[in-house]
Amino acid sequence: MFIRKSAAVRSSEITPQEVFLERRRLIMAAAAVGISAAIPKGGAVAAALQAVESRYSTDEAPTALKHITNYNNYYEFGVGKEDPAANAHTLTTKPWTLAVDGLAARPTDFHVEDLLSSVALEERIYRLRCVEGWSMVIPWVGFPLSEVLGRVEPLGSARYVAFETVLRPDEMPGQRAFLPALEWPYVEGLRLDEAMHPLTILAVGLYGETLPNQNGAPIRLVVPWKYGFKSIKSIVKITLTEEQPVTSWNRQNPREYGFYSNVNPEVDHPRWSQATEMPIGKGLFAKRKPTLLFNGYADEVAGLYAGMDLRKFF
Repeated sequence: MFIRKSAAVRSSEITPQEVFLERRRLIMAAAAVGISAAIPKGGAVAAALQAVESRYSTDEAPTALKHITNYNNYYEFGVGKEDPAANAHTLTTKPWTLAVDGLAARPTDFHVEDLLSSVALEERIYRLRCVEGWSMVIPWVGFPLSEVLGRVEPLGSARYVAFETVLRPDEMPGQRAFLPALEWPYVEGLRLDEAMHPLTILAVGLYGETLPNQNGAPIRLVVPWKYGFKSIKSIVKITLTEEQPVTSWNRQNPREYGFYSNVNPEVDHPRWSQATEMPIGKGLFAKRKPTLLFNGYADEVAGLYAGMDLRKFF
């Protein structure tokens, strides 16, 4: 299992990043005397990060920061894995508004900086598994999506949650490409119970710092038991709806990308096996690892899909 089931493993014992170690030490020391807002660097994320280890974190060592920030899928900035790191500096992330609307009693436009000041951020070390067969272990900083959804008070008719990425062709070269990789803006969706699950978070940072542009700044979704493309980046809109929403990759190729996209070693992508994965940063000759059902979170989320045919609802 990737979720801790016993005594928590301290980040300082498993994280290879010296900067991150020092940041965690400062955060914990500052929190002890009530001066966490004085922590330097990292902006609102570092200042607000709680000195608390999430019980949902994996006990695997995180992937090195250089790999997390230089090997990305973010087609709005190019289809190559290195393109987002090279091109994403053009995205303006302040100010940023997150609109939450649809079947809600209190639809609200949240200013991200104000939102950060009103939530308890925590560190969650989650695995990100992609359909291409690679994986990373990332120390995200974020808070449960349910906290935002609860504030807008979903109506009883709401069954799904739709997400939309920012549309700015002048800042995102992939959106103005002559032959676009996808139809823009990028959209995704979850069932409401998936969205409200405590594992599902809105991430605003990683390794104790503000989220880099190429990783989805300033706010992105992280759903650790699903393939990485479900974790939509740079979100500007969340809509509660009664109907299952359209999703970008399912619209592009429904045979290969289902709505649910749960990590499942028994359901292959039509063009490759999903039975194993390659951890990024382990070298060209690293041994592939067996893929676990629901990315190792089966104990937490399998009940969401009780009675469902996971081959049909893939």
